[in-house]
Amino acid sequence: MKKILLVDDEPNIIMALEYSLRKNNYDIYIARDGEEAIDLAEKLKPDLVVLDIMMPKVDGYEVLEFLKSHDTLKDTTQTIIISAKHKQSDVQKGLNLGAKEYIKKPFSMKKILSTVNELLTPKN
Repeated sequence: MKKILLVDDEPNIIMALEYSLRKNNYDIYIARDGEEAIDLAEKLKPDLVVLDIMMPKVDGYEVLEFLKSHDTLKDTTQTIIISAKHKQSDVQKGLNLGAKEYIKKPFSMKKILSTVNELLTPKN
């Protein structure tokens, strides 16, 4: 089962994502701030991180930088950013740091699921 780390400080968003992704047979782990996300990512080595930008302690950009610089995570862990930051410069920064997708809040669960499935389905 593919491991997904959800990182967001908004409980309602975590609840909705967790429910939908578990229903689609993903193994879900939760971090409520950037510091916890870094700790869990090192331990779990998730296949995918769904990451908010604006969080306490360590922001999402810093988490993404960590993921992309860590020897055992940089080539195996993919990242989707979900954020209320809508400026083109924010989107570009996330993509430049290595996110595969930047989805703006409020988001469509259908869009999240299709992106997750696309990133985690092996290519032939």
